[in-house]
Amino acid sequence: MRYEIHGTLLQSVDIYLSKGESVYTESGGMAWMRGDVEMKTGAKGGLMAGLGRKLAGESLFMTTYTCRSNESLVVFTPEAPGKVLDFQLGPGQSLICQKDAFMCAEASVKLEMHFRKRLGAGLFGGEGFILQKVTGPGTVFLEIPGEVREYTLVSGEMMQVDPGHIALFEPTVSYDIAAVKGVANVLFSGEGLFLAKLTGPGKVWLQSLPLSNLARKLVRYMPSKGS
Repeated sequence: MRYEIHGTLLQSVDIYLSKGESVYTESGGMAWMRGDVEMKTGAKGGLMAGLGRKLAGESLFMTTYTCRSNESLVVFTPEAPGKVLDFQLGPGQSLICQKDAFMCAEASVKLEMHFRKRLGAGLFGGEGFILQKVTGPGTVFLEIPGEVREYTLVSGEMMQVDPGHIALFEPTVSYDIAAVKGVANVLFSGEGLFLAKLTGPGKVWLQSLPLSNLARKLVRYMPSKGS
């Protein structure tokens, strides 16, 4: 399998499949395709796995695209302006992602829900208890709204982040929440009551545009029922 990522803020990924190669995505995730491609839709991994994916922001059913000729093209596009990130995961290598980050992957990549172990992080962490976990081997593509910044934290090093800006992180990174100190900060900073604490070792990827922020900005321009 080979691929090309095109565009800047409204990106797309072109995946070229050789005969017998497959890639899968959530229901409705494919934009266009070319060549002799077989589509097969089902609850990948069984019903319970499908329900887990549904809780993690993906569809119950996944569609697998398999090339039946010498080479076929399948193109995927994100649901919002942002970046398409590609990762080549080794056997057993995992990433923890925000809800709805999964775009598509080779058939060998496992997609499942991931529970936050700490009650406070789940209640106040901005995305609830359930995230996504992707595990190799294989290539996986993630769609992240806005621009993306990557940081590497050494053991014990900590970053404080508005929870909505966390795109993904390695499983070695510890995730917790901390209360914002100071009454004035809580009431007038616009950061809410809590910030996320990410503690190394490991890599974290942060996004510049949480969709919740964009939605709040757009809603003021939406016509009301009475208008």
